[in-house]
Amino acid sequence: MTTDAAAVPDWEMRFRAPRVSLPDWAEDAPDRALFVSNATGTYELYAWDRSSGRQRQVTDRPNGTTDGVLTPDGEAVWWFSDSDGDEFGVWMRQPFGGGEDEPAAPGLAPSYPAGLAIGRDGSAVIGRSTDEDGTTIHLVPAPGSEPVEIYRHRESAEVGDLSRDGTLIALEHTEHGDAMHSALRVVRPDGSTVAELDDTEGGTKELGLSVLGFAPVAGDTRLLVGHQRRGRWEPMIWDPVTGTETELPIDLPGDVGAEWYPDGSALLVDHSFEARSELWRYEPGAPEPVRVETPAGTVSGATARPDGTVEYLWSSAERPPVVRSTSGAVVLDPPGAKAPASVPVEDAWVEGPGGRIHALVQKPAGEGPFPTVFEIHGGPTWHDSDAFASGPAAWVDHGFAVVRVNYRGSTGYGRAWTDALKHRVGLIELEDIAAVREWSVASGLADPERLVLAGGSWGGYLTLLGLGTQPDSWALGVAAVPVADYVTAYHDEMEALKAMDRTLLGGTPEEVPERFEASSPLTYVDAVRVPLYISAGVNDPRCPIRQVENYVDRLAARGAVHEVYRYDAGHGSLVVEERIKQVRLELEFVLKHLGGGPVVAAPGPESA
Repeated sequence: MTTDAAAVPDWEMRFRAPRVSLPDWAEDAPDRALFVSNATGTYELYAWDRSSGRQRQVTDRPNGTTDGVLTPDGEAVWWFSDSDGDEFGVWMRQPFGGGEDEPAAPGLAPSYPAGLAIGRDGSAVIGRSTDEDGTTIHLVPAPGSEPVEIYRHRESAEVGDLSRDGTLIALEHTEHGDAMHSALRVVRPDGSTVAELDDTEGGTKELGLSVLGFAPVAGDTRLLVGHQRRGRWEPMIWDPVTGTETELPIDLPGDVGAEWYPDGSALLVDHSFEARSELWRYEPGAPEPVRVETPAGTVSGATARPDGTVEYLWSSAERPPVVRSTSGAVVLDPPGAKAPASVPVEDAWVEGPGGRIHALVQKPAGEGPFPTVFEIHGGPTWHDSDAFASGPAAWVDHGFAVVRVNYRGSTGYGRAWTDALKHRVGLIELEDIAAVREWSVASGLADPERLVLAGGSWGGYLTLLGLGTQPDSWALGVAAVPVADYVTAYHDEMEALKAMDRTLLGGTPEEVPERFEASSPLTYVDAVRVPLYISAGVNDPRCPIRQVENYVDRLAARGAVHEVYRYDAGHGSLVVEERIKQVRLELEFVLKHLGGGPVVAAPGPESA
């Protein structure tokens, strides 16, 4: 990591500045915590003994590590080990205080992860997904013991939680074939069913459920679940043993989630609405929740501590992330230079073909119209928010306005808005992006001759599809880890994403070929007439490299202006310098073709 902050431009410093995640703590040893940090220049897991203040790096791998969990007693860290970002691997186990890694479940072959729950008696419930088996879930009765399969199905499923006494296991499953709307099943450790909760009515209704967690009290069989019965996500309490369902009077707009306070007496409620979020405390039986004060912006994660305080990770588009406590303290402040601030985000509401579209705008100083980057989020079931993001800030630093569109399919605006993304996949989102594009030009924000369509993952997919279906609307395209050839992508991607594609498009490429053709960027590649930059991870299991190469070959065959950057990792990179390199290459490509000042870079071999 660069230590001389004066030599580093702001846009690079936002990536390089040390960051930490919200610390996760052991349920029975709350002074033992686990967090993720980029302190070494690569995102890795760190153990933190809060009583002594000692911090220790747990993992050290070339492409980084972010998936880890503490055992309830805080004695060990479980972390997921894949190969170069391919997301296919096994769980490893390391003592909290340090020591050798060992396979946590040596009897299980590598797979994609499908949830994990660790018991107080040393048992573990491990979810696995493979192309051959679909989803399997296994009970490991004790460390090192032989795993016992307790669930198997071709459709996607996931371990939700394990009750405090280890007698109940909550699963999310999509056996009805709708990967966007899960049903719940609670089983015993032998796999026998205790109860089922299914709001889809066998897949005929588009209502989903999610596991939020068992009550953290011995002998308490209540399960906190999320439901969509009133057109949005909100919590309720379900007791699978008695069959009792208790809906909660939390009357807040937007989506609502929750988790238990450590003693089970109350719920910590997280509320997301119109690209911002806030926290509330709700005590079951009370007439309404009570606000937990947090600054305006986005709470990316929160946890209630045994002493009743709440710790949360907060940021805004202007201010970098920080882990705060309701006690007033900054919980975990990494040493080193701080990330420079950016500019605040402004809201735009635009009437579109499917309803009112919310867009977030950041712009540089001065008068428009500006060259403008439409930075399209991935997911697709995700959303952009008033949260700190180094990528958009880099564009603003170089004189661009940035527009981010929460198109149909985005979360946080109700179930109907998210579920509108069906069958005309990609084309629906681009209708909303087109409406916001028209507004941006008509309002004087954006220069119509200097509009860049950009994004990563699903945003990269929409970039390629948009350049082919709206060829006169954009001056350039920048697509990172995109879906480029939908049919090949389907056949090569991880099993859980195959299930999602079948839900989105209504079947496989063989069953609904016309829908895959209409939604595939490869169908329209010969209509792309503007310069295009593509980056792709050679080990990406989500947007595999072969289908990107098919698209690039078609560009090259007709001499289209394009550049391709391939990097040795998966669906993105956890290495700070690699991420900076990728952004620098994108900036240089856009400035070369649109005109503008040079990319501001730190002195060094690449920029000297």
